[in-house]
Amino acid sequence: MFEDLIYVLGKYDTWLWRGFLLTMELLVISVTFGTILAIPLAVARVSKKVWVQAVPFAFIYVFRGTPLIGQLFMMYYGVGQLISNIDGIQDHWSWVYLRNPYWYCLLTFVLNTSAYVAEIMRGGIQNVPSGELEAARACGMTPWTTYRRIIFPRMWQMIWPAYTNDVIFTLKATSLASTVTMMELTGAARKIVARTALPYEAFISAGVIYLIIVYTLTFGFKGMERYLRRNERRKDKHSANTKALPT
Repeated sequence: MFEDLIYVLGKYDTWLWRGFLLTMELLVISVTFGTILAIPLAVARVSKKVWVQAVPFAFIYVFRGTPLIGQLFMMYYGVGQLISNIDGIQDHWSWVYLRNPYWYCLLTFVLNTSAYVAEIMRGGIQNVPSGELEAARACGMTPWTTYRRIIFPRMWQMIWPAYTNDVIFTLKATSLASTVTMMELTGAARKIVARTALPYEAFISAGVIYLIIVYTLTFGFKGMERYLRRNERRKDKHSANTKALPT
């Protein structure tokens, strides 16, 4: 088995490398645009107006309440089929993109990520200490300034561990792209199995790469968490020094 594993890593390293790059591309774009889309959704969710909450609530409920693979199939086989039935679409310049499963996968991952992150952000916004908000209003801050200088920084401090978990979840979710012919990391492993009939070696190779990615992401996000909480550490250190002073 060890010899077969070395054989797979040596002969099909290019396939695994391309699969790794596509996996990371799907992850980075999905998390980036999903987070950007989640911000207005989260702000609308904490609105005191019911009609403002309604649309983001329905969006989040649907994408968090249905399986991701079902969303992917609906996007690729459902929306994709509807688009392909449009008269003359296959002669249009956009057909080069519309027939590519990459865009349907990416759109699905972005929307799914935005729903989960928006709900995480909603909890963070609602847990910002009311005293800080009252202080911001007392200083004459506008709602936008309050969000920018008070709410969002405090929110990120509180939700960062949950956000990290969601990013790792999205990484593992990208493996579903292989079900619609995408050759990301899992798709590359399946292709290697079809070529070599070595399922254990192929998927062990892919699994090790996933573990390396997860470890790297976890390490990087922990460093970012320490940076976000630097003021709390300074405050704790100051409190400890104050208590240590002689009375």
